[in-house]
Amino acid sequence: MKRKVKFNEASSDGAGGQVTAGASNGSADHTGGRKTRILIVEDEPAMVAGLSDNFEYEGYEVLSAGDGVVGLERALTDNPDLVVLDVMMPRMSGLDVCKQLKAKRPSLPIIMLTARGQEIDKVVGLELGADDYVTKPFSIRELMARVKAVLRRVTPQAPAPELYRFSDIEVNIRSNEVRRNGLPVDLSAKEFALLAYFVAHPTETLSRDRLLDAVWGYEKLSQHSHRRYTHRPSQAKAGAESGRAAFILTVHGSGYKFVG
Repeated sequence: MKRKVKFNEASSDGAGGQVTAGASNGSADHTGGRKTRILIVEDEPAMVAGLSDNFEYEGYEVLSAGDGVVGLERALTDNPDLVVLDVMMPRMSGLDVCKQLKAKRPSLPIIMLTARGQEIDKVVGLELGADDYVTKPFSIRELMARVKAVLRRVTPQAPAPELYRFSDIEVNIRSNEVRRNGLPVDLSAKEFALLAYFVAHPTETLSRDRLLDAVWGYEKLSQHSHRRYTHRPSQAKAGAESGRAAFILTVHGSGYKFVG
């Protein structure tokens, strides 16, 4: 009998698996013209409902299937951009679904959901072509981060400029250098990565969760540390001592915006 599973609520900011307000990051439009489509193949209605709510909150279009056979059919006919696939499924196991999907649509990314301690499922799933796996019970934030990471890997990206200039600031991505009026600005590796991400997304409001995912990966960071990292690059380049306005603005309730 299949074990009941749940989200790791303690790892989801106490939101019962629900992404906290302001976390939506617009990452669900990478297909150009339509929302990114996620297919959930899972036979537990409560799990499907929870995942669907969170994915839809993030801006994804959600499809679902309650058994392996229907899941395989929907994956082949409904053109999802990513499949979240439970290993233990009725009618056809998730491993068999993964094997057949990868044979017919090798480029379709799949994230497997496995029960705790079933290491063999992880190994077999990866050998069959799964792109990643998450062990139940899991943090919804971790699953979201993994979904975004997998989608980034499979989505063609336009080459980013290597040099950004604004005001009297120059950000050199290739050499990891920041200069103001021709003089080097001393930033740590994380501070530079954060600044580089901001200048690559001008005028776009970036949520805290999106910045954590892009710059720190899956690491947890306190609100105090996040604010320290967010504001120091803007102070360094804007020259707080001269009273000039910062280029990274706080959008209350939403995140931060680069306006250089």
